[in-house]
Amino acid sequence: MSGAADRKSVVVFDYGFGNVRSAERAVQRAGAEVEITRDYDKAMAADGLLVPGVGAFAACVAGLRAARGDWVIGRRLAGGRPVLGICVGMQILFSRGVEHGEEAEGMDEWPGTVGPLKADPEHAVPHMGWNTVEAPADSRLFAGLPADERFYFVHSYAVHDWEMETGNPSLRAPKVSWTTHGSRFVSAVENGPLWATQFHPEKSGDAGAHLLSNWIETL
Repeated sequence: MSGAADRKSVVVFDYGFGNVRSAERAVQRAGAEVEITRDYDKAMAADGLLVPGVGAFAACVAGLRAARGDWVIGRRLAGGRPVLGICVGMQILFSRGVEHGEEAEGMDEWPGTVGPLKADPEHAVPHMGWNTVEAPADSRLFAGLPADERFYFVHSYAVHDWEMETGNPSLRAPKVSWTTHGSRFVSAVENGPLWATQFHPEKSGDAGAHLLSNWIETL
């Protein structure tokens, strides 16, 4: 029987823009040892790094950089060390965000622009509530979950176009998942050690716990 010594370690990076306690509880439920910190050495040493995010794109990026989180993420990814971004913690991984007409630079791990969701009479903004995800058949993140599983979203902005091209056939193409709320947007990405979700697994009940367990199993 495995014990605590066999459990994977996850750091929830605390840079002031995320519900870190909710993320901590969800990761614990999914079977990992968790610590909330912005300590560089601990963030680098953990098996997995979770980057939450709530609020405005520009403020989250500024907060992450002030806490040296951009450097931590970059160093981990350079070494093939897993990172999981959630909600705005996913959005800031793209090249730029445009909110209220103002543009801010993101982490540029993926090309693309975070822009406003398109509202219509049947689809209010913010997109708040449960929705399904169109995941690739070979997704590891959604493995073992039914295609009609629902996850919890709270956001007004998203990436509507996946712009990253993989011209080298020897490189594994990222797995990109989509959700529709008025129009389609990117709702999850699996790209080597860097994974992310637009929805909140920590607010998605058993489905979210299963998804986090899938991530932890890869650490």
